[in-house]
Amino acid sequence: MKQILLSMSMLFAMSVNAQDCSELFISEYIEGPGNNNAIEIYNPTNAAIDLSAYTINRYGNGASSGPDSWPLSGSIAAGEAIAVGNGQTDSVWVSTYWSLPVDQAFYTASGIHGSGIYPTPFYFNGDDAMTLEKGGDIIDIFGKVGEDPGGSWTDDATAGYTDANGGTWWTKRQTLVRKAYVMQGITANPILFNPTLEYDSLPDGTYSEMGSHDCDCNNTTSLNENEPISYVMYPNPAVKGGVVSINSNSIIQTIRVTNILGGEVMSLNTKSISTSDLSKGTYIISIEFSDGRLEENKLIVK
Repeated sequence: MKQILLSMSMLFAMSVNAQDCSELFISEYIEGPGNNNAIEIYNPTNAAIDLSAYTINRYGNGASSGPDSWPLSGSIAAGEAIAVGNGQTDSVWVSTYWSLPVDQAFYTASGIHGSGIYPTPFYFNGDDAMTLEKGGDIIDIFGKVGEDPGGSWTDDATAGYTDANGGTWWTKRQTLVRKAYVMQGITANPILFNPTLEYDSLPDGTYSEMGSHDCDCNNTTSLNENEPISYVMYPNPAVKGGVVSINSNSIIQTIRVTNILGGEVMSLNTKSISTSDLSKGTYIISIEFSDGRLEENKLIVK
């Protein structure tokens, strides 16, 4: 009977998902050696999406509120996947131990990098629920918010997919890729989180799938060379005396910072902006890519 109900629920989920390719969702989860952690998000629609309303969040160790949050900024093109990885490049002392940096192979595969400053959402370790949120509303969940599964969520239905009965770990030291038939995120906190339903498991430390995603929405997604380039700017808003990083899968040639009156403040050939010489206020960031395309974004310095 349980198997029949499970099959019916899968068919229902597939039929609902098949009608919807309208919002971003999590397409890959990487929890690798050390801090080689990343969340990949996918745009299944036929238009570019402004990322400024979205955040990636970590509800650690069964927490149901107060998550570590990483605000996104930039744009993701139609049909494109962006893997946002932990950007820790140096060893960091965390309370009682040294937190090791990510390795070069993972860093290169990420394409776009978080700040790497603890705690950010990208210090998850297999027992933390991850969410993609828009304007404070959850549009996708990995795991179950408010549940501590032990070391990991597993494939063991008898334990509610926790590791209470020693089931096979699925969310610790694993790379999980969303199945192609999934066309939308999970917006309601699940009663049980069974990672095997919507994800395929790859060996620990597999980074070859990062930055692209195979989805049945591709059949309805129209891609062309005029689509905006995908990029992420972080943090935004920023604090005076800090650094704003801009990462993209395309080559950035020049970054120009102008004030709200249109006056150029600085022109850079790097992928980061020091806010030390910027007054508090609002600026326009113009990003010129090597192929001549131009993207603009608003930056707020507090």
